[in-house]
Amino acid sequence: MENIKVILPDGSSKQLPKGSTGADLALAIGSGLAKDAVAIEINNEQKDLSDLLEDNDSVSIITIKSDDGLEIMRHTLAAQVLASAIKNLYPDAKLAIGPTIEQGFYYDFLPTKPVSIDDLAKIEKEMKKILSTQSPIKKTYHSKSDAISLFDKQDETFKAEIISDSDQAENFQIYTQEKSGFVDLCRGPHLPNFNLIGEFKLTKVSGAYWRGDSTKPMLTRIYGTAWRTKKELQSYLEKLEKAEQVDHRKLGKEMDLFHFQEEAPGMVFWHPKGWTIYTQLQSYVREMQKRAGYSEVNTPEVVDRKLWETSGHWDKYRENMFITEIDEEHANEKRTNALKPMNCPNHVQIYNQGIKSYRDLPFRLSEFGKCHRYEPSGTMHGLMRVRGFAQDDGHIFCTEDQIESETKGFIDLLSAMYKDLGFTEFKIKLSTRPEQRIGSDASWDKAEKALEDAIEKLELEYFIDEGDGAFYGPKLDFVLTDAIGRKWQCGTLQVDFNLPGRFDSTFVGEDGAKYTPVLLHRAALGSFERFIGILLENYEGKLPFWLAPTQVVLAAITDDANEYAVNLNNTLVNEGIRSELDIRNEQISYKVREHSLQKIPYIVAIGKKEINDNTVSVRTLGSDKNIVMATDEFLEKLLLELKNPIQN
Repeated sequence: MENIKVILPDGSSKQLPKGSTGADLALAIGSGLAKDAVAIEINNEQKDLSDLLEDNDSVSIITIKSDDGLEIMRHTLAAQVLASAIKNLYPDAKLAIGPTIEQGFYYDFLPTKPVSIDDLAKIEKEMKKILSTQSPIKKTYHSKSDAISLFDKQDETFKAEIISDSDQAENFQIYTQEKSGFVDLCRGPHLPNFNLIGEFKLTKVSGAYWRGDSTKPMLTRIYGTAWRTKKELQSYLEKLEKAEQVDHRKLGKEMDLFHFQEEAPGMVFWHPKGWTIYTQLQSYVREMQKRAGYSEVNTPEVVDRKLWETSGHWDKYRENMFITEIDEEHANEKRTNALKPMNCPNHVQIYNQGIKSYRDLPFRLSEFGKCHRYEPSGTMHGLMRVRGFAQDDGHIFCTEDQIESETKGFIDLLSAMYKDLGFTEFKIKLSTRPEQRIGSDASWDKAEKALEDAIEKLELEYFIDEGDGAFYGPKLDFVLTDAIGRKWQCGTLQVDFNLPGRFDSTFVGEDGAKYTPVLLHRAALGSFERFIGILLENYEGKLPFWLAPTQVVLAAITDDANEYAVNLNNTLVNEGIRSELDIRNEQISYKVREHSLQKIPYIVAIGKKEINDNTVSVRTLGSDKNIVMATDEFLEKLLLELKNPIQN
C-alpha cells in the first residue's frame, strides 16, 4: 500500500497509509493522544479529525486540553447541541448562526413565540438529553446547489441565504448527528462525538438583528459558557456573579455618576460627580502626555465630507458615521458634513500647516476631541460601548527610523499610566500584515521589526496575531487584566503608511528632498467613557482618593455640631479637598449607610465630644470602626492623599 509522509510540529515525520485521517495520525502517535484529540491543524488550517491527510502536510493534533480544543468544544455545543435542542423544543424555529465568543458561545434563531430567560432551564435539560446519546458527528461535503436545496427543504431560510451569498462553489460542510439525524451547516471543526463535552451553563437571552442589520429580522440570541470540568465552570460562574455585583451601570446609579435615556441613545449624561471623575482623569492624562512631549490641540467636530473622502473614511466607514446636511447661506446647494468618528484626518491638517523639516520630527499631537460613531442599538452596553465618546487620542508624525524609539516611548508612557491607575498586569498583541494591504514588503518588514524590537527591549510579554494588522500597517494592542481576572483591550499603537500620503503630507529630509512621514495612531486608555467603566468595576466603585468624586463627608450627629462641621468643611474645600456636608436631621447610622453606598472614602462623624476635644471621628470606606484623630492631623493626612500620582 502506498504511504504518505506528514510533518509533525517538532520537525519529525510520520509515515501513514495513503487515505489516513487526522484520527489515524493521533492513534499512530499514541492511544492517550487519540483519546484527547478533538481536531487537527493541517498547514495552519484547522480541520476535523475525519479529514484526509496528504503527502508532506504539516500536521498538529488539537487536544481538548488546549485553548483551541476548548473553543472547538464550545463551538460544537453551540452549533450542534444548542441548535438541536432549539429545534426539538421549537420545531418551527429557524436557525441562524452559533459562533464562539470569549469564554463561551451563543446561537441566534428566529422563534415563532417568545423565548425568555425562564426557558433556559428546559433548554439546558434538552441539551443534556442530547449529550446522553453520545452520538457520533459525521461531516459531508456538498455542492452549493445541493446545500441550498437541503436547507430549502427544511425551510431553514437563514442557512440557505448564507450559502447563496457565499462566493464558494463547492465543499460546503454539513455536520450530521448520526443518532438523531440533526444537520447543520458549519465551517467547523467539530468534536467527532459528544464524549469530550465537559460542563456548560446557559447564561442569558437577548435580541440581535440578522447580520447586524436593523432592516432585517430581530433574532433571539441565547448565550452560554462551557468548560472542561465542573470546577472550571463553577469558578467562571463565581466570577460572573462578581462581575454582576460590580457592574458599572449599577455603581453609576448608586453613586449618582451618569445616566442614559432614549432621546440620546449611546450618549452619556454625566452628573456632577461622574464628571468630576472624568475631569480628574483627563487632567492626569493631559499632564502625562505633556511631559512625554505631546502638544495638545482641539479640532472641529463637524467636517465637510471632502475631508472624509480624501482620508478614505467616506468609502470605508460611512455607515458608522453621523451625516448632516445644511443649506449654505448665499449658495444654491446643500453641504454634506459628518461628525468626526476619529481625530486623525484633522491632525493631519494641523501637521500640513507650514513646511516641516526632519528636525521637526517626531511631531506629537494629542486631543481629547469628542467623536461620534454609529453603533447598532443591540451592541451598546452602558459606558463600555457608546456612540459619543472622547479618547486620550494622539498622533505621532515620524520617520521610519523613528518608529522603534517612538514605540518604546509610548509603551513607557502607557505602562506608567496603567500602573498609576492600579493595573499592574497587561499583555501586548502584535498584529502583523494582512493579505490585503498597502505599502511595500520592505516597509512592512521595517515597521513590524521596529515594533517587535521595542517590545523585546522593554522585556515585556507579547504574542503575535498573524495577519490581523490594519491594511495600512501593523499595530500593537494592549490588554489589561482587572481585579477579577477579566481582560480589557484598551491601548493601541498603529503604524500608518497610508493617511499622510493621501493628504500630501511631507517633510524635508537632511538631503533637501521631500519625504512622506509615517503616522503613528496611539491611545493609552482609549475611550474615557469605557475606561471609567473599567475603573469603576475594577475598584468596585471604591476609587483611589484622588479620583473619588466626593472624598470626605462631614456628618453632624446633633444640631449643636452643625457650625463646627460647616467651618471644617470650608477649611477642607479651601485646601482643594472635595468635601460635603451632611447636617440633615437623620440618625448617624443612616447617614453612614447611605454614604458608604456612594463609596465615599472618608465619613467623618462630629458630635459634642469631637467639638470639645477639637477632633474628628473618622470611618474609612470598608471599615466598621471609627478612628478618633485631631482635626489638624486629619487635614494633614488628606492633603497627602489628595495629590494625584504625578504630584506624589
